[in-house]
Amino acid sequence: MVWRNMEKGTDRVNKSDKKESLKNYIENEFPIGLLCYDISEPFAWCSIAPRDSYRELQGDSTLDNVWSLVCFYIKREYRQKGITEDLIKEAINYAKDNGAKYVEAYPVDPDSPSYRFMGFKPTFANMGFDFKHKAGQRRNEMTITL
Repeated sequence: MVWRNMEKGTDRVNKSDKKESLKNYIENEFPIGLLCYDISEPFAWCSIAPRDSYRELQGDSTLDNVWSLVCFYIKREYRQKGITEDLIKEAINYAKDNGAKYVEAYPVDPDSPSYRFMGFKPTFANMGFDFKHKAGQRRNEMTITL
């Protein structure tokens, strides 16, 4: 929820406002992300949606039909098993199936002290994303053409 646009009149630091805003996205069938399940138990998540549903991420403003992949969560016991790569592949397919021409991401270097929830630059590079520019001190804007 760090990067997600919120409805007007909501307080970004208020947990109930954040939950209500996200709930409204879901109720209006607006894309917010993907869940990964082990049988019926969710264990991983990524936030993938049209770029304009996020706050300013410092992406390439000359591109149209861009979806942004900005956040991952994987339960500890499922980490180091290739789940991030699986989520990225599925996010790319999901964005493409919904009309995206590009997917952008904002990963950090593996030794970054913050924004680690956005993924790591080598993972995205290995999956065909191209580095575009630094987006702030730690984040790297990377894009793949669909």
